[in-house]
Amino acid sequence: QVQLVESGGGLVQPGGSLRLSCATSGFTFDYSAIGWFRQAPGKEREGVSCFRTSDGSTYYADSVKGRFTISRDNDKNTVYLQMNSLKPEDTAVYYCATTYVRFGLGYVPHLNDDYDYWGQGTQVTVTS
Repeated sequence: QVQLVESGGGLVQPGGSLRLSCATSGFTFDYSAIGWFRQAPGKEREGVSCFRTSDGSTYYADSVKGRFTISRDNDKNTVYLQMNSLKPEDTAVYYCATTYVRFGLGYVPHLNDDYDYWGQGTQVTVTS
């Protein structure tokens, strides 16, 4: 059974950093993509940063480019989201998601409907 478990969320001041972790298990073969999404109160869930395993291509939402970095540790079956220079607007529940679906070349899946398996989320709050 596929499981995704996020951790690392918390309370941080503006300008601070956090590193989120997503521990993955239960895959019978490698997923095709893994992504971080977030949902702020009253807003739709949005793709933040995603990674395609076939070629290492990445996607970053414009709002986080230059501040967030996605990475993967295959030995630990864990994917990370390093978040720097955090802003109050980054406050949200952050989710990890994966999919086995193989998309066309040049497309890094980053939409909610692109993903099949989801974690339970971890809260990130950026406030002074």
